[in-house]
Amino acid sequence: MSPRRRALLFALILTASILNLVDRQIISILKPVISKDLHWSDNDYGTLAAWFQGAAAFAFLITGTIVDRLGVKWANPLGVAAWSLAALLHGWASSFSQFVVCRVALGATEAMGTPSGIKTIATIFPPRLRSVGFGLSNAIGSVGAIITPLFIPAIAVAWGWRAAFILAGVAGLVWAGAWLAATRGLNFDQAPAVAPSPDAPVATYGPILTERRTWAIAVAKILSDATWWLMLFWMPDFFNRQFGLSGTALGPPLAIAYTGAAIGSLVAGAVSSSLLGRGWSENRVRKIIMLASALCVLPVSLALHVGAYLPAVALLALALAGHQGFSTSLFALIADVTPHEKVGRVTSFGSFCGNLGGMAIAKIAGIVLAAGLGYGPLFGFASISYLLALAWIHLLLPNIRRVGPSVAIVRQT
Repeated sequence: MSPRRRALLFALILTASILNLVDRQIISILKPVISKDLHWSDNDYGTLAAWFQGAAAFAFLITGTIVDRLGVKWANPLGVAAWSLAALLHGWASSFSQFVVCRVALGATEAMGTPSGIKTIATIFPPRLRSVGFGLSNAIGSVGAIITPLFIPAIAVAWGWRAAFILAGVAGLVWAGAWLAATRGLNFDQAPAVAPSPDAPVATYGPILTERRTWAIAVAKILSDATWWLMLFWMPDFFNRQFGLSGTALGPPLAIAYTGAAIGSLVAGAVSSSLLGRGWSENRVRKIIMLASALCVLPVSLALHVGAYLPAVALLALALAGHQGFSTSLFALIADVTPHEKVGRVTSFGSFCGNLGGMAIAKIAGIVLAAGLGYGPLFGFASISYLLALAWIHLLLPNIRRVGPSVAIVRQT
C-alpha cells in the first residue's frame, strides 16, 4: 500500500468517527426543541438515551465478530451505511415509540463503528505508530462533538429539527460510496473472505471471556464510558439548567468543551508515542497517561459551584480532555495485549460493557434530575470514575506487556 493510499484510508476512518458522533449527538443538542415539540419529560429523554445505549451494548456482542469475519474493507461501509439509514429515519418519527425504534436502530448499527475503526488502525499502522493513530482518531472524532452544536441548531432554525437528522444520514451514505471507491483493488491479508466457508471456524467470544485482559478492559470501559455518555447526552441540559443557555447560544460552550476532548486525545497519543520511542515500557506509559487523565477529571464537580458559564466550560473541557486521554490509552492497551485476530471481539466486548455503563447512567440521570436532586450526585461519580478504572486495570494487569509482533500486510491486487 502506498503512503498516499494509507493516508486516504486513515482520513476516511477519521471522517467516519466524526459522522458517528454527529448522528448520536443531534438529539442532545436539539433536546429543548424536540422536547417542547413532542412533549418529552426529563425521564422520557433519559429513557430514550438508555434505549440507545442498551441497543448499542448488545449489538457490540456481535459486531466484533462481524468485523473480524468480514475484515475492514467491507465492515466499514456496511456499518456507516446502516447507521446513516437509521439516522434518516429520525426525520420522520413523530411519536415517542417511533423515536424509541429509531434510537434502538441507531445504537445497534453505530456499534459497528468502534471495532471496525480500531481494527482498521491496527491493520494499516505498525505498532509504534498506533498510539498516534488512536489519538488522532479520538481527537478527530471529537470534531463531530465540536461542529454539531455549532451547525445543528442553525440547521434546525432554517429547516426544522428533522432536517438535521436527514442531512446527517445522507452524508453517511456518501461516505460509504467513497470508502468502496478508495479500497478498490486492495486486499487486506489479515481480513478473511467476505463469504467464509461453512466449515471455517467461527470466531466466538468464549475464549476471550476467560482472559484477565478482557475483564481489565471491560470494567474500565464501564467506569470511564459512563462519564463520557453522561456528558454527551446531558451536558447541553446542564448548561441550560445552570446558566439558561439554549439554541444557538449552546454552540460555543459545547464546542469549547469538546475541543478539550480533541486536545486530550492528541496529547495522550503524541506523548505516548514519544515515550515509547524513548524506550519506556508499555506498562509505564499506559498507566502514567491514564493517571494524568484521571486527575484531569477529578475537579469536574466544581462546575456546579462557579457563578459564570466560562469557568464551568473550562472545567468540563478539562474533564473531557481527561476522558479522551484515558480512552486513547485504553484503546492502545487493547492493541498492546490482544492478538490481532481477537482485536475486534475484545474491542466490541469492552464497548458492550462501556455502553451498559452509559445505559445505566443515562437512565439514572433522568431519574435523579426528575427527582430534583440536580447534577451533584452525577458529577460526584464522574470525578472518581477514572481513578477507579485505573485501579482496576492495575489490579488485573500489574505488568502490561505487548503480545508478539503483529505487522499488518496490505497488498494491492
